[in-house]
Amino acid sequence: MKRIAIIASGAGSNAANILDYFKSKDVAEVVLIASNKPDAGVLKIAAANSIPTFILNKENFKESDEFIGILKYKQIDLVVLAGFLWKVPAKLVSEFPNQIINIHPSLLPKYGGKGMYGHFVHEAVHAARERESGITIHWVNEHYDEGAIIAQHATEISENDSVSDIEQKVRALEIKWFPRVLEELLTSC
Repeated sequence: MKRIAIIASGAGSNAANILDYFKSKDVAEVVLIASNKPDAGVLKIAAANSIPTFILNKENFKESDEFIGILKYKQIDLVVLAGFLWKVPAKLVSEFPNQIINIHPSLLPKYGGKGMYGHFVHEAVHAARERESGITIHWVNEHYDEGAIIAQHATEISENDSVSDIEQKVRALEIKWFPRVLEELLTSC
């Protein structure tokens, strides 16, 4: 069984989806959930599933090797960013090459980079009158949203779709595809 660590900043809907997906599989298990927000909903999801948690701060994530040490101690095979808003330090990327992935709510390279997350992405897609949007699952490197693309899935956008409509369509893609892509990655390595 492969070992997954999830890092998230918010409610944890992608984390919950991943947990539910792998409960009935013999491929992987989530063995750690970390967050940079002590009151994040994802930590409640971890508690409800008896998964150990770790609170990230500037010191233990960016300035020291403490978090890297925890990931190594737990023998993590894949680090999954699921709504995590901090830039991943270069040292963490180099310690876990091709082992850190992110999901982004657009078809990269469009609407990526610092500050482009969640509703900001959907608002930009709406303002540009795009006819499609989607998700990108990609490897993490030292730059926001610039790692090699693993998978992309698109959805059509009609001219009448609101920002909320776009968000719902993209969210449906996340639910459907994120855990499946993780499973494909974990079974191929």
